[in-house]
Amino acid sequence: MTPLKLPALDVNAVAEVRGSGYPQPFKARMGDRAKRRLGDACGLTKLGVNLVTLGPGGQSALRHWHTLEDEFVYVLEGEVVLVTDAGEQVLKSGTCAGYPAGKRDAHHFINRSTRPASSSLCFQSRPASSSCRQIAFGRQRGRPARSTRCASR
Repeated sequence: MTPLKLPALDVNAVAEVRGSGYPQPFKARMGDRAKRRLGDACGLTKLGVNLVTLGPGGQSALRHWHTLEDEFVYVLEGEVVLVTDAGEQVLKSGTCAGYPAGKRDAHHFINRSTRPASSSLCFQSRPASSSCRQIAFGRQRGRPARSTRCASR
């Protein structure tokens, strides 16, 4: 087969980034997490697209919400647990979730299954400055959760 040329792209040709940019002890909570920055590889500057794979026990991120950007996740393979302010839902292959910018519904995904799960994450590309807020410490003794700025994707 002839090698693909941009704008086409073989997903497996994009470098896989493993782990997390979070400091400890939060980094350890992410577990087995890998992503391929497909949007960057295609030269996109206004739309981010990542292929994310969570191994068993892996998390997508700390719970967070976005002040300036929309986010959309489509589950491609396996199943993940979507955790939001309203509780938990299991998402399987062929299901999706969307988060409008500015909606304060902190969310993240956890793979509680015994198989890897893959999803496509799409978001508006913005500087990493103040477009995201994350719940770093959860709720403690009835006080609201502390929020901090997110690390870059």
